[in-house]
Amino acid sequence: MTKTTDFTKVFQDAMASFPIDATAMQNAFKTQATLAEKFSKVALEAAEKSTEISTKWAKETIAKLGDASKAKTDPTDYTKAVSDFATASAELAAENLAAFAEIAKKVQVETVELLLAAGKDVTEETTAAVKKATTEATSAVKKAASAAK
Repeated sequence: MTKTTDFTKVFQDAMASFPIDATAMQNAFKTQATLAEKFSKVALEAAEKSTEISTKWAKETIAKLGDASKAKTDPTDYTKAVSDFATASAELAAENLAAFAEIAKKVQVETVELLLAAGKDVTEETTAAVKKATTEATSAVKKAASAAK
């Protein structure tokens, strides 16, 4: 039978000849984790505020509906109660939708700020990595050239 060639050593030697900077990967992971944490914070704050608005809106609507559902002595009072409820509901809707819009606007501004900051960080990290790689490559070429002489 023929013996299968073990390429483990060949691949290990080949990989060892390629310089790999693990700190660049670690820094990229840390940057990504930090950015994800900041995005999560923005999203959770928005969710919390939206929940507060929804809860307040529901409580106020239920209270207004309670007023509208009370027994009346005169039939025209029912019409007035329904009209008052509709007016109050429209006002509540306008107020609460404006509050939701403010939350969305704040989330949008914070997200854009985070993305711009992340872009700046990535650019700086990339520039530093390219400078380091260029320096290492230049050094390797100089060593190879002096060894060839």
